Amino acid sequence: MTGSVLVSLAVILAAAYVFARLAQRARQPVVVGEIVAGIVLGPSVLGLFPGGPVDVIFPSEVRPYLQVLSQLGLVLFMFGVGYEFDSSHLRGHGRQVTAVSLSSVLLPFALGAGLFCVLYPWLTAPDTTVDGRLVPALFLGAAMSITAFPVLARIISERGLQKDRIGVMSVACAAIQDFLAWVVLAVVVALAQSTGIRPLARMALVSAVLLLILWYAVRPGLIWLFAPERRWSGSALIHAVLVVGLLLCAWATQALGLHAVFGAFAFGVIAPRSSIDTTAPEVPERIEQASLFLLPVFFMVTGLSVDLGGLGGEGLLILLAVLVVACFGKFVGAAGSARLTGATGRESAALGVLLNARGLTELVILNVGLSLGVLDSRLFTAMVMMAVVTTVMTGPLLDRFHPAARQQPVRSGGAEERFGHDLVSLQDEAS
Repeated sequence: MTGSVLVSLAVILAAAYVFARLAQRARQPVVVGEIVAGIVLGPSVLGLFPGGPVDVIFPSEVRPYLQVLSQLGLVLFMFGVGYEFDSSHLRGHGRQVTAVSLSSVLLPFALGAGLFCVLYPWLTAPDTTVDGRLVPALFLGAAMSITAFPVLARIISERGLQKDRIGVMSVACAAIQDFLAWVVLAVVVALAQSTGIRPLARMALVSAVLLLILWYAVRPGLIWLFAPERRWSGSALIHAVLVVGLLLCAWATQALGLHAVFGAFAFGVIAPRSSIDTTAPEVPERIEQASLFLLPVFFMVTGLSVDLGGLGGEGLLILLAVLVVACFGKFVGAAGSARLTGATGRESAALGVLLNARGLTELVILNVGLSLGVLDSRLFTAMVMMAVVTTVMTGPLLDRFHPAARQQPVRSGGAEERFGHDLVSLQDEAS
């Protein structure tokens, strides 16, 4: 068994490396190549060859181990997303950013929920375990509303737009709308996992208590423990505490009926960045590198659930509808609101293009939905392909609408390169 797992891991990591390099040559984020590698190793491509190569390389007895590794990589990644989340993005950015953020969440949310109601008669009942339309419709709306904040930050960094007005605005908007989308997703997960009003209320209350404990007890304790003047405070201690803490928080939210990603993200948010960056700045990078090592396994597990050949005629229509609704909702919601609040036509279009990138964050949400039983296999496949297409189209369209983005060479690096949070202040230009 151990040998089979090692062989599977070797194939996954080799494919991820090859496709990541190809993505770089195509001026795409590395994560796009890794996502495509996961799809290629699944039934959509590798499964088309005779002899059942997917089952040979990834036998059924190996897949539970790969699932565990993928979830570990996922919670480590979500800790990094929470750690890099800067709450200052949510304050003091003026009416324009607020309007763009809200419209680029509300419009795709409404369109996504409406799309589910339209597609409901076509969905495969055995693939879903949640009764009714409300929870799946809300989930699809939340999934349509997301922007891949880390991938967006990577694109902006590669294009040299950290100080550019549109680059700064897009990061601020993405932070606000992702915060709103994750809140909505948490509510949807709670609704899906509860069996009535009382369990739902108890889950919400306990979750709120957990967040209060993290912010008002755990965070001050970490600040005290990680203070540079503490003689025992050092890289080894901080590393151990952060890893143990994020795993325990992931377990806590999983036990509450939510998903483990919420706990890992919350622990990343409350981690005292100033203390850690002063005492042991290399520790978050180590955790990030561990997550990047395991994320290809997550893409592989996702790819095993993606079957383009199984879409059929109705599935292709579902895929087309998902792509149209996703792109229309995000682009019109962001670009239209920006134009109405004083941005130029090119600026509005560039902002709409940037906020339309879904990337890895979309896959995280879709896997939550698949595990909850709110998505059938064809809708899951369509949404995964939407995440890939919207991310791939971001770079070329950005070059088209924002010529300044072409003036910087694309740099190579990890799948989720750090993005400096020394953002320039935004002025309220809603005139």
